[in-house]
Amino acid sequence: MNIHKRVMNQPKCEIAKLFNTLASSNDLMLATDVWPRMKLDKGLQVGSKGGHGPIRYYVTDYQVENSITFQFTLKGFNGFHRFELNELEVNKTELSHIIDMTTRGSATLKWSLAIRWLHDAYIEDAFDKVENHFTKGEKKSQWSLYVKFLRKVMKPKRK
Repeated sequence: MNIHKRVMNQPKCEIAKLFNTLASSNDLMLATDVWPRMKLDKGLQVGSKGGHGPIRYYVTDYQVENSITFQFTLKGFNGFHRFELNELEVNKTELSHIIDMTTRGSATLKWSLAIRWLHDAYIEDAFDKVENHFTKGEKKSQWSLYVKFLRKVMKPKRK
């Protein structure tokens, strides 16, 4: 299990406005300026297929303004990931991302050595983007040296 949570001093309905842009051409949730864009063939709806970078999945559940669940389809990755919005108080909302999966074969090695580290930075950058949408500050989570290294060695070669 891999869980990320961030509490934001905003009403759930305001964060939901950003949440509902996920995987669109105007994605206000994910840090698409520094990470691969999430693409879904039918947008935010059950059955829509897609992913980001090499990670593939499809939407199994979508509760507008509450949660979206994706089932992994990548070989060796058995489970799901989910974004959730939870109202804690009228002006306080918790944004969370959960991965609940098991891995087998080479997927275990890929997850342990690279994907987990990149994923953690990816999600923290997404949460920073959401938080920065509502504040004058520039929240920017720092990437570890290992994440910087992985991004450098895994960067696609330009032709």
